[in-house]
Amino acid sequence: MTQAEKEQDNGKEKEKERDKEKEKEQQRGVKRPIAPPAIPDPLQEQIQSNFIIVIHPGSRTLRIGRATDTLPIILPHVIARRHKQTGQPKYEDAWLLRDGLNKTESNEQRQNGLKMVEQAIWSKKMSNGVRRTPVSAEQARSYNCQIRPAVLDSSSRVKWTNTTHQPPHLVGEEAVYVNPSDCYNIHWPIVRGQLNVHAGPGGSLTAVLADLETIWSHVIQKQLEIPLKDLKYYRCILLVPDIYNRPHIKEVVNMLLLNMGFSAIIVHQESVSATFGSGCSSACVVDVGDQKTSLCCVEDGVSHRNSRLCLAYGGSDVTRTFFWLLQRAGFPYRDCQLSSRLDCQLLQHLKETFCHLNQDISGLKDHEFQTRFPEAPALLYQVRLGDEKLQASMGLFYPTTFGIVGQKMTSLQYRSQGDSEDPHDEHYLLATQSKQDQSSKSAADRKGISRPGGGLDGEMSAQGGIGEPSDLGRGCGSGGSGAGGMKGETEFGTAQGECLMGAGELEEPPSAHLSRKTAIMSQFESKALGLDKAILHSIDCCASDETKRKMYSSILVVGGGLMFPGAQEFLLHRIINKMPPSFRRLVDNVEVITRPKDMDPRLISWKGGAVLACLDTTQEMWIHQREWQRFGVRMLRERAAFVW
Repeated sequence: MTQAEKEQDNGKEKEKERDKEKEKEQQRGVKRPIAPPAIPDPLQEQIQSNFIIVIHPGSRTLRIGRATDTLPIILPHVIARRHKQTGQPKYEDAWLLRDGLNKTESNEQRQNGLKMVEQAIWSKKMSNGVRRTPVSAEQARSYNCQIRPAVLDSSSRVKWTNTTHQPPHLVGEEAVYVNPSDCYNIHWPIVRGQLNVHAGPGGSLTAVLADLETIWSHVIQKQLEIPLKDLKYYRCILLVPDIYNRPHIKEVVNMLLLNMGFSAIIVHQESVSATFGSGCSSACVVDVGDQKTSLCCVEDGVSHRNSRLCLAYGGSDVTRTFFWLLQRAGFPYRDCQLSSRLDCQLLQHLKETFCHLNQDISGLKDHEFQTRFPEAPALLYQVRLGDEKLQASMGLFYPTTFGIVGQKMTSLQYRSQGDSEDPHDEHYLLATQSKQDQSSKSAADRKGISRPGGGLDGEMSAQGGIGEPSDLGRGCGSGGSGAGGMKGETEFGTAQGECLMGAGELEEPPSAHLSRKTAIMSQFESKALGLDKAILHSIDCCASDETKRKMYSSILVVGGGLMFPGAQEFLLHRIINKMPPSFRRLVDNVEVITRPKDMDPRLISWKGGAVLACLDTTQEMWIHQREWQRFGVRMLRERAAFVW
């Protein structure tokens, strides 16, 4: 008899024995316990990257595409909406103009900034050891004032967007080329990285969200060729700024999941996505955008909360400053206006073409540029320029050159104001932590235990280490997110030679401490730190010397605002010269990375979002539509890869 036949006979015998047992139990009236049904192991959901859409919304540019796409779709992040009533006044969001420029002190501040820039140019030697001689604007002005344009073609072959069929809205390039005489309002829904909520027409939160939904839906439908009804099969990765507005992010997630109908979403920070896209495990990420510059130290995929800094200037401020310098030098295109969309586009192009940070390029040089506008001939201009090309781009290191007065120039991550949908948020955790500290302290007092600084330990433990990797082990990560009111959110390092928070401050009454803290903060926020100082400050806010050493050896520059020739060497020189002497011995090699893997720095964060979509570890970060409907913003606190 074979082995198989033996096993078969054994199986039959066992079955007979079980049947006999059942008969005996029935005779005795004994009920058998019902065996629980076997629960199958949850199947690991197969990641289908072609069904994941990565959205990176910028102030000036939208980048959107499938995670499997080599490059995203890139278009101006703008919408033109047709007037609902005839005779309605036209409204247009500004492009290069901004608040704080038309103050009496603006021009004086701009001139002071320019003097500092000229001094810096003169003080630095060229690579051949010769000191650079600044060129005055007057030398170029006499030549440029005589220039008249040459007609290249009687027609520019550029047309206004056709609006004869009266579309209710136009998106991207079509919106940029809407004729100013047409009955359309122009809206840029994001300004300086935040939703563009303002008091003017189309400035309510509802209107801004409607603009975002219309733009994104249009691109998904027309350019990605995905019907909106099929979005229930798609997931979305949304990249948000490092310093985010919680209520706004909540509303955008709500719009994506409930209005547009995505099945699930991951919300992640731009800085962490940039490290994924560049292949750096740890880096001080410097994101120079069109309207804002954000800095953050990222270590092993975790953004250090204390190191986050957002500066309210970017590439568009350099463009505007370049225009001011061109005017001083007798810019031959004399009809150029900052209020015109097409002129702003031309100035942006001129900045990208001419500006640099190469100290070796000196003296007067002749350049050419063309103007091609609808309903006008194509013209060729000549222009003679000297140091204007270097001075404008150096404005990022001397932001007083931008002439912005009375505006908040520096932002930090503030503690959440709370949300009614999230009763167990950090406020709740801080309150319970405080009660525990008080009860343990009173218990210690009753037992007569005395230890030096006993009252300080509890406060410091609740306050310290915000946004560091150890946070991820604390439940939802909010237990350490800013105890003691504003202290935790705005704790600084000693980059400017002083620490805004000291242990002695805790002895003050809370009201006195808060008022002094507010005064220090308002003074700090009104200052515009130069890019090099901001980098040093961000790194200095890291917790340990080992982390700081990592950050100095990997400064990752992304975004399109610092894509000037010579920017890498220029920034490296300034960082090395200004870094604390103690770190010069510890850091083997300070490295500034401006083009990781030879990629376009403007696409790195989007590329990181696409990489994120393919990782197995992202499975636990998805927030599904049903979960959002049931739990709301609590899901962000539970699932976001950063401390919400």
